[in-house]
Amino acid sequence: MFDFRCMNPLRSFLSRVVAPTLTAAAIASLSSLSLAQGTHLWTQSQLEEFEKGTPQGVALTSDGHLREGPGLKEVLTTPSTFVWSVAAGKDGTAYLGTGSPAAVLRVGADGKPFTLLDTKDVSVQAVRLGPDGSLYAATLPSGKVYKLNPGADAKQDETNATVVFDAARFDAADGKTSSDKTSARSHYIWDLTFDPAGRLYIATGDPGAVYRVDTSKPGVLPELFFKSDEAHIRALAWDAKGNLIAGSDGSGLVYRIDAHGKAYVLFEAPRREITAVAVGANGTIYAASVGDKTHNALPPLPVQGTATITITVVQPGSVQQAANASTSVPEGTEIYALTEGQAPRKLWASKDEIVYALAARPDGLVALTGNQGRIFRIQDDGDFADIGHLEAQQGLSLAARGSDFLIGTGNTGKLFLLGAAEQHEYASDVLDCGALARFGRVEVEPVSADYEILTRSGNVEQPVRGWSDWEPLKDGSVASPAGRFLQWKAVLHPGGTVGSVGVNYLPVNAAPVVDEIVVVPGARLNAQSTAASQPQTVNISLPSATQGGVSFDSSNSTPLQATKDRTAITVRWGAHDDNGDDLTYSLYLRGDGETTWRLLKDKITDKAYSFDAALVPDGGYEIKVVASDAPSHTPGDALTGEKISDRFVVDTTPPEIEGLKANLEAQACGHTNCPQQVRVRFDAVDATSPIAHAEYSLDAGQWQYIEPVGKISDSKTERYDVAIPLAGDENAGEHLITVRAYDRYDNVGVAKTVVPAK
Repeated sequence: MFDFRCMNPLRSFLSRVVAPTLTAAAIASLSSLSLAQGTHLWTQSQLEEFEKGTPQGVALTSDGHLREGPGLKEVLTTPSTFVWSVAAGKDGTAYLGTGSPAAVLRVGADGKPFTLLDTKDVSVQAVRLGPDGSLYAATLPSGKVYKLNPGADAKQDETNATVVFDAARFDAADGKTSSDKTSARSHYIWDLTFDPAGRLYIATGDPGAVYRVDTSKPGVLPELFFKSDEAHIRALAWDAKGNLIAGSDGSGLVYRIDAHGKAYVLFEAPRREITAVAVGANGTIYAASVGDKTHNALPPLPVQGTATITITVVQPGSVQQAANASTSVPEGTEIYALTEGQAPRKLWASKDEIVYALAARPDGLVALTGNQGRIFRIQDDGDFADIGHLEAQQGLSLAARGSDFLIGTGNTGKLFLLGAAEQHEYASDVLDCGALARFGRVEVEPVSADYEILTRSGNVEQPVRGWSDWEPLKDGSVASPAGRFLQWKAVLHPGGTVGSVGVNYLPVNAAPVVDEIVVVPGARLNAQSTAASQPQTVNISLPSATQGGVSFDSSNSTPLQATKDRTAITVRWGAHDDNGDDLTYSLYLRGDGETTWRLLKDKITDKAYSFDAALVPDGGYEIKVVASDAPSHTPGDALTGEKISDRFVVDTTPPEIEGLKANLEAQACGHTNCPQQVRVRFDAVDATSPIAHAEYSLDAGQWQYIEPVGKISDSKTERYDVAIPLAGDENAGEHLITVRAYDRYDNVGVAKTVVPAK
């Protein structure tokens, strides 16, 4: 079978010009227009097609072009499953908040990690560098914020790290600390940020609130800055006027909170959770939303703490659980743009990606997603580009480091650098031609510029196993050798761009293969039946798809129904062509001891045929099926394949009854006046097949089975000798004896004789 992308020029034109206006059923019907013969064109022209390839320093744009993009470099693989938060120091040092296990790591320019904080919590959800030079880390589910020395040489843990906020000791209802030193329930801290005065703002969940801590005044208690009726405050950002922008989980609200803690709802998203917010230089607020408001489709997240405590985190039920379970939030993500004086507008949406983090840049909004580890750059007009493919399922966190980004991932927990790329290359998906193929010209969209195309080919699917080397095109054509598989690579020079790329190829014709033949004597296809006759049916099936390694298509494997008819013979076969060519079939017949194949029927397009058994004499035969791909090729290029059936027997002649004799005799009873019996003797003889069984009838009565003299009926001649007892009132009369014998093919021979009255 061909790869669905292997299209001839007609289908390529239809799919790009006509298909957008057709229903799914109509599009499916177009596949019948794609004939197997001739040159094929494999085209990649849309983002969804380019996504299947491998970009390195190449952006895949939403309008189906390859352009220069940033490069991704892996800096570190952590021992943790998740890197929930990243902070960047002025000297380029990275600070990571991880989960499973939970820790705070410092990563220097050499890429080597150092553990600043080791905690028994589930995750360090947020890390931020404060204006005072300290590093602040928030943990879940204990709900604590620790103050750390980012340059410390010794690792700390919960016992010796400074706690500046503890949700378990804070009563959100009246803003006072609680006397309880412990709390059994979970406490959520989702985000941290600082205002220009250096005060720390803490976004919490269950309840949803924002707390403020003046870190410059040790001993001063945290204050409740803003209390929401939402379950969680998930993300924080600052606008140009000094207002705090907050996104919630529950109703999907975006708040603008002034310096006095008074909030105004700027937007209620159709989704239940705001996962990230960012503010652009022009004041536009961007909000990513996920989840169905009507229900929480994800199960609770089990969280194991120390050996003496077990906590179950049941909220929120969307992004946090999706990342842990490596599953998608239903219906993906929507990003909205909120511009002052304008109605909120949906900027971007995806049913497959979950946005975990946003960052606004002059060249576009950067969105970090899962569960395919994609990084998108989105413009205010809705155009976007895929600018990075992470080697992890989720992109969870990012932090600006100059013009670059530090990126933390989940499944697995890694640190990447997104920045300037040294090379800009894109390797396409692999084309499977279905058979050995020769490759021709490569067609590139005319607007493309400043690029080079190279190709490589092979005969195994994985390019690393015995493929040819990358070779540039020669006069616009593929220079790689013929093969079943092909891959192309675009190298972009400064300012380069590549649009649609199409590769012409011609599969080398492969001979058809007849997979299997089944011959069924005594069956006829398409027999007309009536309610009165109710003929018996015969199901004719080819061997199963796994038998002998032979693979049949669905039409071959379906049982074929025929009518039982001893005067007919039905042949059924399975066949395929690796090129997908149309096939016709010819049937040939050869008898035992013959050397010449005689044509029985040609130009058959079905894979089954019935013929009259009376056309050939009784005897043993073989049938040969010859498949030809002539309908799809010029006469000189057509190929054939054939297979010979097992031997079968044609037998339409009934057995003969020879030497039928019947006479009255006395039964052996030990007395002088014994009852009478009829002794019947005869031979059943068939010229072609063994005798199956015989029967007799006395005076037109019911038929009675008779065993041959040797008991086993397995020869073409069988002798029968049977004594038929007579009742007392039957002794004196005349008797009619009728016998019949069946051969193996249900042909029946009948004879009768009369026993005179005594």
